[in-house]
Formats: sequence, structure tokens, C-alpha cells
Amino acid sequence: QVQLVESGGGSVQAGDSLRLSCAHSGRTFDTYTMGWFRQAPGKERDVVAQISWQGGSIWYADSVKGRFTISRDNAESTVYLQMNSLKPEDTAVYYCASYGLPNSVTVPPEQEDFDSWGQGTQVTVSS
Repeated sequence: QVQLVESGGGSVQAGDSLRLSCAHSGRTFDTYTMGWFRQAPGKERDVVAQISWQGGSIWYADSVKGRFTISRDNAESTVYLQMNSLKPEDTAVYYCASYGLPNSVTVPPEQEDFDSWGQGTQVTVSS
């Protein structure tokens, strides 16, 4: 059974940075595409970024391009989301997720391709 544990959220000021981490266990990490999603209060969960199993394919939502960077360390079974120049509209619960099929990636990402989710970490950005 896959387990995903996010960390690194918090409350910051606009313009600050945060780095989210997601520790993965339960199956072979380096064969699965990973993604970061976020859900703001009263809104649907949206994909923020996606990285393929060896990092060869990376995708970002337009709203975070140039500010967020997704990366992964397959030796540590961890995926990261570096968030710079944070804005109040980035306030949300952030979730990491893992694809259901190995060695597979769809661009742009489709939520239904992800079958495992973390519990989420809150990011709050104040102006």
C-alpha cells in the first residue's frame, strides 16, 4: 500500500518561499509519475505540477510557472515543490499524489491517473 506524507507547509507573507516535501513508501518510487495538487476553500482540487518517473517530463499550471519548481530524489523516494514569490492566491491545502501505472505520464495531467494521495499540508500566504 502506497503511503505519501507531505511536510513543509506553513504561514508566510507574500513574496516569501516555502519548500514542500512528500515522502513516498510502499512501492517502487522511481517508476511512478508524481504530482502536486492544491485545493483552496470552496474550490476544486487542481493540479499544480507533475514530474515523470525519471524527471524527463515536467509540467506546471500556468498560475505557478516561473515561481514553483517540482523535483524528485529517487534515491530518497521524495518529491519536492519549491514555491517562490508566493501570493495570497496560492493559499490552499497542498497534496502530493502518485500515478496508478508505472512508467506512464500524461500531459497535461489528468487527476484520474493518480491513485494515491497524501493527507495534505496547509499553505497560507498573507498580503
